[in-house]
Amino acid sequence: MPHLMIDYSANVEPDVDVGALCDTLRDVAASIDAFPLAGVKVRAVRVDHYAIADGNPEHGFIDISIRIREGRDMQTKQNAAQKIFDAANEFVADVMQRRSLALSLELRDIDAALSPKFGSIRKYLEL
Repeated sequence: MPHLMIDYSANVEPDVDVGALCDTLRDVAASIDAFPLAGVKVRAVRVDHYAIADGNPEHGFIDISIRIREGRDMQTKQNAAQKIFDAANEFVADVMQRRSLALSLELRDIDAALSPKFGSIRKYLEL
């Protein structure tokens, strides 16, 4: 953790390099002291079927969900969410100047008692 999941409308692909957005958000998340590097995971899912606002097919969206293990105080969570949102907002700022695009983010806690974890990533990190 954190898990960053990006849902985006298919119509943003001509304007937004989604792979580069994933890399950017990974870099930002990895820079946050409250997030262990080995747990940072970013993925993006293209949404082909959607309806936005007045139904204009030119409207697009990027929605970022962040899940983190419970236990961090509210200020730490707010700072992390804002830092990631600011990076995403900067990434798409020029796109928002020329087309309709909604950007949103939500951070929520994972209940540790209901979320077992195991992995070998730490063993292979190049630090």
